[in-house]
Amino acid sequence: MFIEKQLGQDRKWINIDSDMIAENSYLYKKYEIDKETIEYAMDKNERAHMDYNRENGTITFIYNVLDLEKDKEYYETIPMTFIVQDTRLVTISNQDNAYIIEQMVRYLESHGELSIYKLLFAGLEMISNAYYPIIDRLDKHKDELNRLLRKTTTTKNLYALSDLETGMVYLVAAAKQNRMLLEHIKAHAIYRRMNDIEKEQFDDAMIEARQLASMTELISNVLQQLSGSYNNILNNNLNDNLTTLTIFEALLAVLAVITGFFGMNIPLPMTKDPNAWIYVSVCSFILWLILGKVMRWIVKQR
Repeated sequence: MFIEKQLGQDRKWINIDSDMIAENSYLYKKYEIDKETIEYAMDKNERAHMDYNRENGTITFIYNVLDLEKDKEYYETIPMTFIVQDTRLVTISNQDNAYIIEQMVRYLESHGELSIYKLLFAGLEMISNAYYPIIDRLDKHKDELNRLLRKTTTTKNLYALSDLETGMVYLVAAAKQNRMLLEHIKAHAIYRRMNDIEKEQFDDAMIEARQLASMTELISNVLQQLSGSYNNILNNNLNDNLTTLTIFEALLAVLAVITGFFGMNIPLPMTKDPNAWIYVSVCSFILWLILGKVMRWIVKQR
């Protein structure tokens, strides 16, 4: 959607929907948006960063926004473009991050006059806040998967844990990039030109970005620990199964040796005793028990 809002004192906020407006649209020329910036806005894999044009003083911010709709088995992020010009704030959005634009519209309507940087940093704070409900949901999903895996380590639950871990990798990377962008802004000369209100809003956005980065990293580390633990459990179970099969193989080998011995076509002891098979069976059973105990003891001592 195309939006044009007054911020007060000849300042404007313009939003351009890149899904509805082509790259060669006159709107980009009208609002003095160069080709490089358009390419940034159209690239859904663009990382968060800041680009300062010394010639005209235009500053472009690319910020990672959470895509609330899962196209895969996990959540991903999509970049959103903010362009700060002399008297304008231009945002380039799409259908995946349009919910942030709606929040910014409501924020503007409830606050009246705003400076460009005040609205910009308020928008960045909204982006960080949009992550929290999803992060909480993923954290609860992690706890639920952990509970299910403790009961039965099924392939389905392991795949779900893997998808959750993969999604958190994307969120951790996005949160770190957003935090680094704000740290870059604070070290830039534009920060020193801001007034107290703008700096206060910037600090709020920075706090949320740092908190988000810490939360996502913590959950990601926990998921890595869980994944590693269940991998170890599966490996131990496999080793136990192989050990059990080896013991059975050894016990069956004893039976094969005994039956093979008495199956030879030569005179052997007890061949004429009608109860010989009972003696052989009892001796074999006792030998199995002894060998089984010995092998189990050897395995436990390792």
